[in-house]
Amino acid sequence: MNDEPILSVRDLEISYRTGKRTEVTAASDINFDLYPGESMALVGESGCGKTTLGLGLLKLLPRLGRVPRGTVTYRRKDGSRSDIMKLGKEELRRFRWSEAAMVFQGAMNAFNPVQRIADHFEDTLRDHANGQKRWSTADIKRRSEELLDLVRLEPDRVLRSYPHELSGGMKQRTLIALALALEPQLLVLDEPTTALDLLTQRSIVEQLHELRERLGFSMIFITHDLGLAAELADRVSTMYAGRIIESGTAEDIFYNPRHPYTAGLIKAVLPVAGDLPELESIPGTPPNLANLPPGCAFAPRCGYATSECSDEIPALTRIEGSNGNPPHTAACLHSDQVEFSRQVVSRV
Repeated sequence: MNDEPILSVRDLEISYRTGKRTEVTAASDINFDLYPGESMALVGESGCGKTTLGLGLLKLLPRLGRVPRGTVTYRRKDGSRSDIMKLGKEELRRFRWSEAAMVFQGAMNAFNPVQRIADHFEDTLRDHANGQKRWSTADIKRRSEELLDLVRLEPDRVLRSYPHELSGGMKQRTLIALALALEPQLLVLDEPTTALDLLTQRSIVEQLHELRERLGFSMIFITHDLGLAAELADRVSTMYAGRIIESGTAEDIFYNPRHPYTAGLIKAVLPVAGDLPELESIPGTPPNLANLPPGCAFAPRCGYATSECSDEIPALTRIEGSNGNPPHTAACLHSDQVEFSRQVVSRV
């Protein structure tokens, strides 16, 4: 693994304005490094802050969102470094898609319904080229065909189609092709297999594997599907109530989870091979981000919680005996007591 991270996130906080003088913190105290060619999964229940973090990393938050503090340092193709949070509007336009790109959640609604797919490729290549070259009509057609070939679609048919004429899987693959149009070093994918049947999910996973090996980009993907995370990720970070509460290699997380919430997520999923264990649900409901409990936000739902868990928010601490790279860390005062005997098998 390259010693120089392509992305370094430090003390990142993201909030949403809910009134004239009120805000809700949707993500806080986010710290991690992402290395060239590495794949990182963000997992957790709906509403835990995964999508907010993904949008925030590329400064794509909606109008009411903001970043009160923190840095997101990106190493460009030319080796220079930029804090994405300090880039202006024009700088961001040149940065996105040429350096880092995002595949948004919901392929069904990600396209302009009155534009053909060819128009989407033309807009992307012309608007985000970052001065690399001037794209002629012939260049755009050739590049569009190359990209659609890359994701195993029929270029002629797809380019002349409107979005509604494509299946869900075809739309998802087209979005991935669009995201790769200008050869970014970083790809952020938000729920890349949502609402797709299992065969199409399998195809998308295989293509992402193949594309990452072939093109060498780094990848952050957001999912609540633990099978997908086990299949695609080198590293997994679990989010709860806007914080990363456990992080480590995929092997660490799925075979030796040290946070009760991560263990609970895995126990709530049936494997597709071997004996079928009894499913265990996590008691209670996710907390209201506008009214978090004191101390550890998971404590009210946790079977290991003690009175000290409500005293302060636990920091991510290295697990004793962890030899992984990156190290295995968990934000739990009782991580050494977490019992786990399940194994995760990919479902896609």
